[in-house]
Amino acid sequence: MKKTPLTEKHRALGAKMVDYAGFEMPVQYAGVLEETKTVRTNVGIFDLTHMGEFELTGPGALETVNYVTTNDASVLKEGEIQYTCLTKEDGGIIDDILVYRTADGFLLVVNAANAAKDYAWIEQHLKSGTELKDLSDELTLIAVQGPKSAPLVEEIFNVSVADLKGYTFTEVTYEGEKVLLSRTGYTGEDGFELYFANALAEKLWDECLQKGEKHGVAPIGLGARDSLRLEARMPLYGNDISEETSPLEAGLSRFVKLDKESFIGKDFLQKQKEEGVQRRLAAFVMVDKGIPRQGYPLLNMDGEEIGAVTSGTHSPTLDYPIGMGYVDVAYAKPDTEIQVQIRKKLAKAKIIKGRFIG
Repeated sequence: MKKTPLTEKHRALGAKMVDYAGFEMPVQYAGVLEETKTVRTNVGIFDLTHMGEFELTGPGALETVNYVTTNDASVLKEGEIQYTCLTKEDGGIIDDILVYRTADGFLLVVNAANAAKDYAWIEQHLKSGTELKDLSDELTLIAVQGPKSAPLVEEIFNVSVADLKGYTFTEVTYEGEKVLLSRTGYTGEDGFELYFANALAEKLWDECLQKGEKHGVAPIGLGARDSLRLEARMPLYGNDISEETSPLEAGLSRFVKLDKESFIGKDFLQKQKEEGVQRRLAAFVMVDKGIPRQGYPLLNMDGEEIGAVTSGTHSPTLDYPIGMGYVDVAYAKPDTEIQVQIRKKLAKAKIIKGRFIG
């Protein structure tokens, strides 16, 4: 397993470590329930160094980004960030990523388990005059998330973030070194993600914990990160989206710009939009007792199978079970009653609109 520059810090804090995408990562410290509550009410810090970062520069960088992703990167100004998808010709999602518009080109932030696959795919489709560089091993990524994240970040970097809007970033300094500070996250709360050289990792992590003590800070593991993102109805690659699902089926159509001249998968997605999807990723809350788990069948009230659970848990914030899954499009409307097969028992659930929280 690969280590991050913070692995020994996690061990010293008593974290339970697991193999995640080939990295030794903390899954929990105090426990998922407590850590989820910390991020919802105070502030938590996450080591996300397992994520991949690619740099695209050169005169062909914009053309490359726009060809391999579904969103329109041409609208980005320096300092802006865009959520988007890498798609195959058949519309399947290779990965969901963030695109940062930098002074020199673009920074692409990709999911850890997909980094090698994504790099090979982008490299295969590079436009003339484009340089692709993998920065993943050079950068540490720490997320600072929660309603008290702003004052903590401001104190650490001695800057104001009042004018830093969501999905924008700025450059700050720490110990004389550059730090990319973005107002992004995967929790549904206000928060920031910090990208910087590995050499700064331990000191910056320690300072987050020390200066964040008065704000109720705590280190947060991957277990709570999963609960937080599900409560915010954010899809997880490998669960809710994959190469077998399209952005339109996953409810990500607002990130698919079919008026772009050309991108991989455009023809398929254009046709799918015109004909309509047959299934859709829906969110639901349990009416009966039982926790939905990935792979559990979803049925209509007549007992006919209409889909399957992709993500599910007992929500730490709401204190009841929630889930997401693909269902036949006729059953995806809010307030529709469905059933989840939990082992040999059928439990009633109800489709909802929007996020579970917020």
